[in-house]
Amino acid sequence: MKNSMATRPVLLRARAPLRLGLGGGGTDVSPYSDRFGGQVLNVTIDKYAYATLAPAPEGTVELIAADSGVSWQGEAAPVLTRVKGLDLHVGVYNRVVRDFCDGQPMSVSITTHSEAPPGSGLGSSSTMVVAILQVFCEYLSLPLGEYEIAKLAYEIERDDLGMAGGKQDQYAATFGGMNFMEFYADRVIVNPLRMKHHIKAELESSLVLYYTGVSRESAKIIAEQTAHIEQRDEKPLEAMHRVKAEARAMKEAVLRGDWDAFASSMRTGWEEKKKLASSISNSAIDEVYDAAIAAGALAGKVSGAGGGGFMMFFVELSKRPAVMKRLSEFNGQVFTCNFTEGGAHSWRKS
Repeated sequence: MKNSMATRPVLLRARAPLRLGLGGGGTDVSPYSDRFGGQVLNVTIDKYAYATLAPAPEGTVELIAADSGVSWQGEAAPVLTRVKGLDLHVGVYNRVVRDFCDGQPMSVSITTHSEAPPGSGLGSSSTMVVAILQVFCEYLSLPLGEYEIAKLAYEIERDDLGMAGGKQDQYAATFGGMNFMEFYADRVIVNPLRMKHHIKAELESSLVLYYTGVSRESAKIIAEQTAHIEQRDEKPLEAMHRVKAEARAMKEAVLRGDWDAFASSMRTGWEEKKKLASSISNSAIDEVYDAAIAAGALAGKVSGAGGGGFMMFFVELSKRPAVMKRLSEFNGQVFTCNFTEGGAHSWRKS
């Protein structure tokens, strides 16, 4: 009897971590970052986007989003037509075939799932693009570094697929860890922060995440922010400058372990961020925020563009149970998290 392992196809897998936007979110979006330079502080957490690549029958391509139950199978053409719910899969496949396979189609099956829903504010779409790219790097032995993968992921989303958004998510998913990122018209600089162990432990222990259950559409919010910048509207532009300044202040607070300053920067950053677009906050978000503060949270904000998704709260550890209990009385979900050190990576399962 033959060993079944001998005929089992090799599976290639990749995962990339989701991120929390601690400060400066929105300043990484063009045209602001091109004209004034953007600065963002973010950290990746132990929630991931996953991609698995396996051989498909000759001449076919199979795309599966396991978490949403959407799938498609068709001819392995040099350029696949976009499929609703599988836009990211198609975008990555088309770009990889064009740039690295001389236009020759591949007979592959790509299956993905994410531990956060689209619109969560944790960078889930960009993180998924990075995970799919990473599994293709494993499959084709592509010698791409972190900056190259992140830049390619950004181009696929923003240029090829026409999806609105900034740059921080792709770089966070690729590099991993806590980073202070700088965004300019012609370059991105990722500055890893080397937190002392006790500072990292304190910050991890002081965060509470709340998923509102509302998947926000960041494109509308980003479009409004972009319009303000292009029209040089004074108040939103000044608010954006202050959001960037608070990202710098928050970085310094983290490195010093100055938690009063950290909370102050988060509070100020959130108040300024709400001035960037009319739908960043709403009555439901405000109600949850006020309840968390009343229960003992020191500061809070929405992670991502706003309008819904995940909220985060900075809480003194002894008050965390009370804040989590109060948040659980709403209709969303309450989480804690741990930070990750590494970014996207891939492996083989035989």
